[in-house]
Amino acid sequence: MQTESGNDCVLILGLGNPGDEYYETRHNIGFMVVDAFARRHAERGFEPDVNFHQTIARYMQRDVLLAKPMTYMNASGEAVEVLVDRYRPAPERLMIVYDDVDLPLGAIRLRKQGGSGGHRGMESVITHLGTLSIPRLRCGIGAPPDDMDTADYVLSPFEPEEEEIARDMVERAVVALESWIESGIEKTMALYNYSASNQQDSSQ
Repeated sequence: MQTESGNDCVLILGLGNPGDEYYETRHNIGFMVVDAFARRHAERGFEPDVNFHQTIARYMQRDVLLAKPMTYMNASGEAVEVLVDRYRPAPERLMIVYDDVDLPLGAIRLRKQGGSGGHRGMESVITHLGTLSIPRLRCGIGAPPDDMDTADYVLSPFEPEEEEIARDMVERAVVALESWIESGIEKTMALYNYSASNQQDSSQ
């Protein structure tokens, strides 16, 4: 699979766990977002390559490489390192998409850099790339109930009453990625870094 390399290469990676049994779980929001982006902008489905699946989308006359690590969440950085070494995107042209229990369900947040916030997949990415300066899009899945372990919670599916909110979040995440490609992260952060409740208020 060929794409551009160098400063014009856009690389979006969604984090998650491979396997049908994990796909609809909260931990796989990253996969859901890149799949939704592919449905809008890619002509072909994802293909296996090394330790990830990838496809090429087109947006704003750019090749956008979409990838999903097949290493399981805690080793996501292994696949990310291979992809970054191969395509060498400029730092501002790389985006990692993943779930966050510290954000309410439906909220999305973009950041230019930072720590992992306890997310094992992002922790692996930071370790393998050797930098905290990694743009990321965090998708809120809400905090676990008091009587539920976090590891069990993130591997559980959304409740029926949460599914519409989750679907809407995925679609807004795709639009935010389009904005990031077109206008850069600063403008996109200003537009999309608010909670689901603020989003609902602003639409009234």
